[in-house]
Amino acid sequence: MTGITILRAVTFAAVFVALLVAHSVGDHWAQTNHQARHKAAPGRAGRLACLRHVASLTLTKLGALGALLLVTGLRPSPLYVAAGLLVDAASHYWADRRSTLAWLAERVGKGEFFRMGLPRPGHDDAPHLGTGRYALDQSWHHAWLFVAALVIAAGANG
Repeated sequence: MTGITILRAVTFAAVFVALLVAHSVGDHWAQTNHQARHKAAPGRAGRLACLRHVASLTLTKLGALGALLLVTGLRPSPLYVAAGLLVDAASHYWADRRSTLAWLAERVGKGEFFRMGLPRPGHDDAPHLGTGRYALDQSWHHAWLFVAALVIAAGANG
């Protein structure tokens, strides 16, 4: 194993953890109630709410990466960092418009799971315990955080 391979592996692991933590903070703490309630709405208002959410989320991730790099001394290429964050932001926007993720869930046979836990008339559902929609949403985001970390690690050359 070469030094560059080890550096990329370490960069990937550290970046992935930083992005995962920042994702949780950005998706749940930085996101405003307005953004959460309107980001999937049709039209310009929904698109803007989603863009604002993704912008604050990306800034949260950039802050986490900045802290990571400051403390560890890792130096991935700024171009690769920008590319990784762009991949993550685009995938996050796509999923958070909701109709897109619902469409994908239906196509891959997960439509029933996607709807699990949503309130239904005449049923004693408990959406506060979690929904299939939320689980698939977070799983989608985590997969793309993995891709983003791979992209960023590819730019680690010492």
